[in-house]
Amino acid sequence: MGEIADGLPGRAGSLRVPPTIQIGGGVRREVVAHARRLGAARVLVVTDAEVMRVTPASEIPELLRADGIEVAVFDEAHPDPSDLNALAGLALWRQHKCDAIVAIGGGSAIDAAKAIRVLATNPEPLRDYAGYHKIPRPGPALIAIPSTAGTGSEATQVTVITDTERGVKMMILSEHLVPTVALVDYELSLSMPPALTAAVGVDTLTHGIEAYVSRKAHGLTDPLALSCIRLVAAHLRTAHQEPGNRAARAGMMLAACQGGMAFANSSVGLVHGMSRPIGAMFHVPHGLSNAVLLPAVTRYSRGGAVERYAAVARLLGCCPPGAPDAAASESLADGLLRLNEDLKLPRLRDCRGVDEIRFRASLSKMAADALASGSPQNNPRVPSEEEIVSLYLEAW
Repeated sequence: MGEIADGLPGRAGSLRVPPTIQIGGGVRREVVAHARRLGAARVLVVTDAEVMRVTPASEIPELLRADGIEVAVFDEAHPDPSDLNALAGLALWRQHKCDAIVAIGGGSAIDAAKAIRVLATNPEPLRDYAGYHKIPRPGPALIAIPSTAGTGSEATQVTVITDTERGVKMMILSEHLVPTVALVDYELSLSMPPALTAAVGVDTLTHGIEAYVSRKAHGLTDPLALSCIRLVAAHLRTAHQEPGNRAARAGMMLAACQGGMAFANSSVGLVHGMSRPIGAMFHVPHGLSNAVLLPAVTRYSRGGAVERYAAVARLLGCCPPGAPDAAASESLADGLLRLNEDLKLPRLRDCRGVDEIRFRASLSKMAADALASGSPQNNPRVPSEEEIVSLYLEAW
C-alpha cells in the first residue's frame, strides 16, 4: 500500500498538449511576441465583456495594436457557448479577414474560440464534428489565455458546445483543437469572486480525479493528474478565503492547466457525462454542476478503482496517511461533501434555474444524454441509465 497506485507503465496512451505553454504572473504580455512569431497580421480576440472589464486582460488588444497587428474583438462569448454563438464569432472573423485567434477568458470563451477555429477551415455544421477525431483540417493559430483556474481548456484537445437545435451539449475532441500557445497568467484570476473560485476550483479537482481513475489513464497522464490534486488540496481553500493571495492563485492556475492536460489525454468520466445535460437543460455553469455531482458519483464509482480513489483521499487529507485502501477510498465522498460545504457550494436543488418539477421530468432524457456522450464508459464503474437517474436524485 503506497501513496499512489501503480503508474500504469504498460498501458498505451498519448499526450497532446500545446506546443508552447508559458506560466507565471504577467505572461499575458508575451501575446505580441507569439502573434508575431506565428505570422499573425489580423487577430480575432474572443472573450466576454466582463473579463475585459474586471481583469488586466483589457490591455491585450491594445498591446497587439501597438505592435501593428489589426484586432477585431468578439466579446460575446456566452457561458456554455452554443453553435449559434460560434457562428456569430465566425462572421466577425470573416468580415475582418483574420488569420489568427486570441482567446481570453474562462472555459466558455476558449471553447467558443476553438469552435470558431474549426469553422474557419471546415464546413458547417459544427455538430458534424461531435465525438472523437472527426475534424479533417487544422484551423488557424490559437493563443489561449485563461482568466479562471478551472477548465484547463487552454491545454486541451476538447471543446464543449451546445447544439441549440437538439438541446444537447456536444463534446468535440480532436488534435486540431489543441491551442498553439497557452499563456497561463494567474494575475487574471485575482478578481474572481469567492463563489466562482469555489466552483471552478472543484471543477479543476474533478478533472484531476477523473483523469486519474479513468479507464484510459496511463503513465503520462498520472503525474499530471496527481499534481493537479495535490495543488488543489494545498491552495483551493486559501484562494477562496483570501482572493488576493497570489501564491494560492498561482497554485490553482497551475492545477487547472495540469488537470486539463491530464483529462484531455486520458478522458473524463461519469461526473462530466452527467454534468453536460444539466448545463444544457438548466444552464447551470459547468464547474458548478461538476461540483454538485462529484461526491455522489465518487461514492458510486469507488469500488471500480479502490486503490486510486484511496490515493486521492490521502492527497486531499480525507483520511489518515496510513489508512488501508478500503477505508481511505470510502472516506473520499464524505471528504468531498465537506469541501463543498467549506466552499459554500449549493446542492443541486439550490442551483439557480433548476426547477424540481422540470428536473424530475427530465431525468430520463438527461440520463440517456449522459450515456450517449461516451464519457461514462471510461468511468471505473459504468452505470446503467437507471443508475444515472438514481445518482441525479442523490445529488438533488
